[in-house]
This record gives sequence, C-alpha cells and structure tokens, in this order.
Amino acid sequence: MSWPLYLSMMKSHAKMLGGFIYGAVAYIVLIIWIYPSIADMKGFNDMINALPEGMRKLIGMENGINSLADYIAGEFYGMLFLIILMIYVILTSTRLMARLVDQGSMAYLLATPNSRFKVAATQAAVIITGLGMIVAFTTLSGIAASEWLISGYELDVASFITLNVLTFLIFLVIAGYCFFISSSFNDEKKALGISAGLTLFFYMLNMGGKLSEETEWLLNFTIFKLYDPIKMINNETDAMLTGSMLGLAAILLFGGSLIVFKRRNLPL
Repeated sequence: MSWPLYLSMMKSHAKMLGGFIYGAVAYIVLIIWIYPSIADMKGFNDMINALPEGMRKLIGMENGINSLADYIAGEFYGMLFLIILMIYVILTSTRLMARLVDQGSMAYLLATPNSRFKVAATQAAVIITGLGMIVAFTTLSGIAASEWLISGYELDVASFITLNVLTFLIFLVIAGYCFFISSSFNDEKKALGISAGLTLFFYMLNMGGKLSEETEWLLNFTIFKLYDPIKMINNETDAMLTGSMLGLAAILLFGGSLIVFKRRNLPL
C-alpha cells in the first residue's frame, strides 16, 4: 500500500465521506431522541400488528416495537442506513477505480514507482476505511444519544455493537464485489450501472422474499438474507459464524479485484 496515495485519496474523498457520516449520525440521533414519544404512544404496536406480515417484515417491525433496540434496528438499520451504505460503496468503488481509468488519471498513478497491485490495494484500503468510519461514527453516536438524550430506556450496548460489526461486514462484501466490478471495466458508467443494478437486484430479491412464504426461496439468492437487524440486535444470529463467512467472502472479493486489475489490459 502507498501511504502518500492513501492520504491523498482520503483527502479527495473527505467531503463526500463527511456528508455520508453526517447524514447517518444526524438521523440516528434524531430517531433516538424521539423514541420516548413513540414508546408512549398508545396503540402504536396494535397499528403495526394490523399490517400484513409481509409488510411488517419489509419495514423491520415483524413483532412490533418492544424496546429501544427494536426501534433502532427497525427504523434506522432496516431501511435508511442500508440505503446510505449502499450508495456509498457503489459510488466510491466506481470513483476509486473505473473513473480513474476512464478519465486517464490511472496512467499518472501507474507512472509512479507504485505497481498496479499496490495502487489497487491502496484504493481498496480507502473504501474500507470510509465504510468503517461511517459505521464507527454511527455506532458511537447511537450509544451517546441513548445515554445523554433520553432516560429510562436502556440500550444493550454489546448487542448494538454486534449489530454494527455485522452490518460493516455485510457491506464490506457488497463493497468487495462493487470494487471487483470497478477493477474490471474501463468505462465508469458501465461499472456504476452494473454495481448499482446488481445491488438493487439483490435488494429486490430480499424484498420479494419477505412478502410471503411462497416467495421466501428468493432470499437464498441475495446477500441481504444475512442482513436482519432485528435478529442481530436481539442476539438471534450466530454472529461468529456469520461474521466469519462474510469476512472470508470480503477477503476473496478484494483479493480477486487486485489480481484482476494487475493482469488486465488497460487503455493507458
């Protein structure tokens, strides 16, 4: 890895990364702040339970809201945080590799003493760092907000951290295949379209699989099958096994990306 290149890329992506961090932090603080009014609202769970089972699964409130942890997992991790991280990894992976090749900037990087493998490894480190920072700031903000902004509602910090670690690993896998795609194409728009299309396809399979028992088999074909915030935060997921599988998949995807980029022909 090239530290000068790493620092330069982190600096050039700082504004965009800061925007994602700000959005995630602001929203999780907001939903925690308003939780007491939701918890005290009579009939809220009755209203949730009146929805069709498939709809409750889609919004992450299959069993209603019984705790602060359930509320955060369903309201924030069930939809918004997922979208924030998807957009970040898709855009960043494309900008770090395919855009540089498409615009000719990669030729300048490869003209330095750094090898292709080293350049690609540095770019991979940038997206992994950015993803880690978004999740880390969100985790710390959630813990701080639950301690300082509300009283009488406890958050299981250990389970909350487990949820965030697994979320990071799941999106590390998504970042891995997006980075692989970006490392394989010369055209920025094509790389972006394939990465976004594949991720959206996986997400649609996840939504379709949750609608009913008849469509549940669709979940076997999407990475989002492993992303169930409610089960994660309630310790109903084998965190060690799931985390190990995701970590291995991410290593293989990023490793494959470096090999592909090293061996392919570039229009330089």
